[in-house]
Amino acid sequence: MELLNVNRSILVVIDLQGKLMDVIFRPGLVIESTKRLLRLAEMFDVPVILTEQYPKGLGPTHPEIRALFDAIETPKFTLAKTSFGCCGDPGFEALLQSARPGVPPSGRQILIAGIETHVCVTQTVLELLAQKNHVYLCWEAISGRGEEYRKHALERMVKSGAVLTNHESVAFEWMRDKNHPSFRAVSALLKEGQPAG
Repeated sequence: MELLNVNRSILVVIDLQGKLMDVIFRPGLVIESTKRLLRLAEMFDVPVILTEQYPKGLGPTHPEIRALFDAIETPKFTLAKTSFGCCGDPGFEALLQSARPGVPPSGRQILIAGIETHVCVTQTVLELLAQKNHVYLCWEAISGRGEEYRKHALERMVKSGAVLTNHESVAFEWMRDKNHPSFRAVSALLKEGQPAG
């Protein structure tokens, strides 16, 4: 287990889309936590990959998430897919390589937000782990249609080698020191109040 390293991290936001967002457990917490992760990614120049599962059928990414994703200035990529797990799409590995050129899977730290925990998130995470990536689950930005589906899927992924974390831990691990130039901006973001469910 190791701390997140800002120079090896990639944020992957999985399938936070219209029809699914209406039925997940604690949607408000997921939306606000993901927005914070996107803002942190911009502060620390961490690349972001945003995926959509069959957008023609499920609809586009939640408007608040998409608007912020479009606005941030950090390397960012999008992937429309039909495979449930991101790794099932042949373009996903190419995006990971574009996000962190020259960093092998064993050197990448992939931070996960998204839905649904027990389907697309689990399949993505288990395949990333099988490829020797380091995977970090931002628990408050991950959900699905029901608390138990979410809980047991998170347990399965952690037992398989993923690390459970949260957006505040991410911020302080990327920062490492109070004298970091982004300390005040991060502090201001975290003082905005805890995201509500």
